Amino acid sequence: MTGDSRHRPPPLPAPRGPLSAAVRAALLGAPAPAAMPDSAACDPYDDDLQLALYTLYELHYRGFRDVPDTLEWDSGLLAFRAALEDRFRTALREDVPATDTTAADALDELQVEPTGDPDGTSVSYFLRDEGTLDHLREYAALRSLYHLKEADPHAWVLPRLYGRAKAGMVAVEFDEFGAGRPDEIHAELFAALMADLNLETAYGHYVDAAPAEALATVNLMSLFGLHRALRGALVGHFAAVEVTSSPGSRRLAEALRRAGAGPAAVRFYTEHVEADAVHEQVVRQDVVDGLLASEPDLDADVVFGVRATTHLEDRLAARLLGAWRQGATALRAA
Repeated sequence: MTGDSRHRPPPLPAPRGPLSAAVRAALLGAPAPAAMPDSAACDPYDDDLQLALYTLYELHYRGFRDVPDTLEWDSGLLAFRAALEDRFRTALREDVPATDTTAADALDELQVEPTGDPDGTSVSYFLRDEGTLDHLREYAALRSLYHLKEADPHAWVLPRLYGRAKAGMVAVEFDEFGAGRPDEIHAELFAALMADLNLETAYGHYVDAAPAEALATVNLMSLFGLHRALRGALVGHFAAVEVTSSPGSRRLAEALRRAGAGPAAVRFYTEHVEADAVHEQVVRQDVVDGLLASEPDLDADVVFGVRATTHLEDRLAARLLGAWRQGATALRAA
């Protein structure tokens, strides 16, 4: 697919239940859904709710083919999205309860790199040691839902920061967006990785193949990014990603080399090994410390962002490894 066509809005995804069907219908001209079903009929982590939420969030990114841009701020859709968000956020608060842990302690825990994978719960270790090219292609397809818009959700926090925190955040985002070179934008590097693996590079192409666990990891950063009240959680999410990225990227680069992937695929992760080792320090010392120096009451929110990120990544890892170790696909569709 050419570069221009690759950046066009994707088609609407196929619905997975009444919530996502109602959202799809509304985007095609039906009235916005009026109310949420009762809680017993609506799992906050299931395919239906996560796809409905993902679809509504995408109106703030590329939108969808044949869907008017004006629906981005449709009051009925925003009200329905708020109800979905409330269900999702409530579940996260229950599963990631508040503790006395400080943001510094939570990030220190993430920086402790384990020796090996004794619990067998790490996707990057599995891919490095056992992964096939098909496993790597599935992983890239699912991660494309984020990496083809890498850094975009985090950019929403910029107007909500100031001083040292804003300067540090902009410095890291500048690198993510290619440091002024369009061919070095990390989303473009990931598209090159996908092409190297013979995957479709069109934005949003693999949504229908993505299970709820993958959608939830993307929805989390959109949730945090779109709400000023969750700016601390967004910084925590960003810090968690940057702190864990370098060692994980090193293992994924090794996995791709072992599987015989081409240089463009390997380059995406080698780039993150180097860049994120630097970003980690900037995020901790300038973004997190700068934010908490000016707004110390956000410490618990930063911790929540860190822990919620880990919680959803663990759920996705369980989905992937559970399927792969049984010789099955982790995708909903081939």
